[in-house]
Amino acid sequence: MRTYKHLTMTDRLRIEKWLKMGMKPREVADKLRVHVSTIYRELKRGAYDRLDGGTWEVKTAYSPDIAEEKYQAHLREKGPDLKIGNDHELANYIETTILDKDCSPAAVLGFAMIEGKKFKTSLSVPTIYKYIAKGLFLNLTQEELPRHGKKKHKYKKVKKNKSASRAPAGESIEQRPEEIDGREEFGHWEGDTVYSGKGKRKTTRALLTMTERKTRKEIIIAIPNRKAETVVKALDALERKLGARRFRAIFKSITFDNGTEFAAAEGLERSCVNKRLPRTKVYFCHPYSSWERGTNENTNGMIRRRFPKGTNFAAVTNAQIAQAENWINNYPRKILGYKSSEIVFRECLRELGIAA
Repeated sequence: MRTYKHLTMTDRLRIEKWLKMGMKPREVADKLRVHVSTIYRELKRGAYDRLDGGTWEVKTAYSPDIAEEKYQAHLREKGPDLKIGNDHELANYIETTILDKDCSPAAVLGFAMIEGKKFKTSLSVPTIYKYIAKGLFLNLTQEELPRHGKKKHKYKKVKKNKSASRAPAGESIEQRPEEIDGREEFGHWEGDTVYSGKGKRKTTRALLTMTERKTRKEIIIAIPNRKAETVVKALDALERKLGARRFRAIFKSITFDNGTEFAAAEGLERSCVNKRLPRTKVYFCHPYSSWERGTNENTNGMIRRRFPKGTNFAAVTNAQIAQAENWINNYPRKILGYKSSEIVFRECLRELGIAA
């Protein structure tokens, strides 16, 4: 009968010896009287790359020392002697930061870096998630996390040649230059609206949201309704506020959702200051393809943390909207090296010679 058991250092030395003799994993399992899957897991645990002096080829070999070190590390982490166990200052910082700033474990590390915090213990983001799942914090559970401990869902991608139920109001995202996809150039945005939806609390007031692809900078504008002319007026007001030349430098293109509120493509693109000149280039996503403006869609998810579905936007003040925008733009982003969108956005403005 083959059993599952924890291997000892003596077992690991024997495995190394038998492998050098040319024995197969199943033969090794038979000699140790363990299940063959135990041996395969052990070989993976102790694997390392070794240069063969005869052929000068890099081959994967097994090290009992590496395997034992990983095994002992695993025991230390899962047992009562947790890495965070004696660092009460770090545990308290993680808990209070997530609860007070409504952020993820990754953002906690970002805030610590920005604030210059130093702790006795260093933890990875996966380890923090694991400790939260184990219930090691007094007031912090997975329910308090931004996604409540659930993994981000995958988008269902549609084929580009699929016939659309409604033709785009202007140029399709298929005509968008490839360099925009790379996020190397500043000034390319994604846009959509956030609204209350159906039900008793349905209101016409909504939020126009725009996210810059490189810096993740967010702009949230309250609009009285989701009519196409209203969205044009919102861009007009923003252009007047920034100035036509500054607007063109910051908004080189905007990729909008294919909703009817963005149907006035010509009005979106044309400057309200000088109607003979363009102010930006507009592209439209395919229907039901929110993944094509994934940066904006992800940020809309952050907005929903402040204004859940069913929110009566008629009762939401401009101060509350500004507060949500400020929270998003000052949120440490792992993808930005734990800088905030606001910091990176201002850096890009300075590179363009524009005062922040």
